[in-house]
Amino acid sequence: MTITWIILIVIAYFFGSIPLSYIIGKIRGIDLSKQGTHQVGAGNLWRITSRRLGLLVGFYDFLKGMLMVGVAHNLGLDAGQQLVVGLAVIVGHNWPVFLRFHGGRGIATLLGLVIILPALNEISLWPSVIAAGFTLIMTVIYHSSPLPVLISVASLSLTNWLFHNPMSVVMAYLAIFLVVVVKRLTAQPAPEKTQISRGRLIVNRLFFDRDIADKRAWMHREHFDEKEILE
Repeated sequence: MTITWIILIVIAYFFGSIPLSYIIGKIRGIDLSKQGTHQVGAGNLWRITSRRLGLLVGFYDFLKGMLMVGVAHNLGLDAGQQLVVGLAVIVGHNWPVFLRFHGGRGIATLLGLVIILPALNEISLWPSVIAAGFTLIMTVIYHSSPLPVLISVASLSLTNWLFHNPMSVVMAYLAIFLVVVVKRLTAQPAPEKTQISRGRLIVNRLFFDRDIADKRAWMHREHFDEKEILE
């Protein structure tokens, strides 16, 4: 069973590495890594092209983690092992081998994992409900998702532990949180970062998921000046 699990993790990574958003962008004559937020994901595709294409790719990203977890479940792997397979999909999405390890953020894929895991296993649904509900409510209130997402992902290990879910699930969610943090902090460097202090840059990337706090300026980097960056 261990060999099966390892093989499935490798398959999940390569499956997660398929950059559908980048492929669609290229078909439309757009390089997502050089426009908008520079993220190779459904969100940037939505902003640069259309909502229809963004939703299509977002749905694909949402389903791919669920699919691999479903395969792991059908092969008899436990909930923790299933979640590690899902984590491999996120890692592939975030650091795709086909794009020199520059990908998206994997949040849609993570959402799929949060939903499918308790549906397939005898574990408490409440951690997933709390995380998804908090993200939705806070995003609507503040019209911004990076901080609510970070808090929700951070909560998953704690709430799964509080609701007595398997320790393997708790640890896997902790690993997912660390992956989210590492991805934000090591996002593709932008020219503007040289004009921001290291501490401010870390805070901006961690809590806003961008190098500067101003979302408008970040989305239209070619149109703002140094004063806007430093503010």
